[in-house]
Amino acid sequence: MIIDPIADLLTRLRNAYMSRIEEVKLPYSRIKADILKIMKKNKYIIEFEVVTEDNNKKFLSVKLNDIRVTKYIPTFKRISKPGQRIYIWSKDIKKSRNGKWIYIVSTPKWIITGYEARTLNVWGELICEVF
Repeated sequence: MIIDPIADLLTRLRNAYMSRIEEVKLPYSRIKADILKIMKKNKYIIEFEVVTEDNNKKFLSVKLNDIRVTKYIPTFKRISKPGQRIYIWSKDIKKSRNGKWIYIVSTPKWIITGYEARTLNVWGELICEVF
């Protein structure tokens, strides 16, 4: 039983990058799919798709960037945890370093990046940071 599915997602992606696996299969949830959309938009992954198997179980199939070409392993860090939720106002969200660092925030507007949260002036739960 997975207690924290977002931490599980980030850990599986981190482990796949470290072991140079090109494709990862994850259990499906809507919040994971939205986090992967943000990662795809910011080019931390190549693509992902929802796959349904024979017994109607959904999975996420994620294609990762080739480390031999990019020579860069992204760092995924979980901020807000089930035991300690971290909420942040839009004005308190830090700006990224060199445009390479993103925060993923769960807001009333659903899952968006920290930059979008500052632009829309909304508060939310700071889920993770990717750099």
